[in-house]
Amino acid sequence: MFEPQEGYDAYQFAATQAKAASADPHQLVLMLMDGLLDEIARAEGHILVRQYERKGQSINKCLQILGGLDSALDMEQGGDLAANLRRLYDWCGQQLFAVSVSQDLEALQRVRDTLSELRVGWQAMADHRAA
Repeated sequence: MFEPQEGYDAYQFAATQAKAASADPHQLVLMLMDGLLDEIARAEGHILVRQYERKGQSINKCLQILGGLDSALDMEQGGDLAANLRRLYDWCGQQLFAVSVSQDLEALQRVRDTLSELRVGWQAMADHRAA
């Protein structure tokens, strides 16, 4: 039987694909950051209602997004910035893995705060390039 959520998910997927097809690299990073922050919020919700299997799925998605962000780093041309981002993504991944075991909402909040600040920086770069 058709589930309403499936239709919405299909719509969201198609909309995201269309947006990504026309995005520049900064916009793609912002899309990934937004998806990562959304998934962290979902993980928090799953912890709060004790849906630990779903929490695990959300944490796994977060780790996959972090992996995507990390793999997009140009370590040769990115210099110290790329190295620092790699360390930051690694730290976030370690924290998320620990949250997956501990259910520590404060640790999850630290990751969210760190990534939110990073997103502000990416947004500023995108705005500067657009100006």
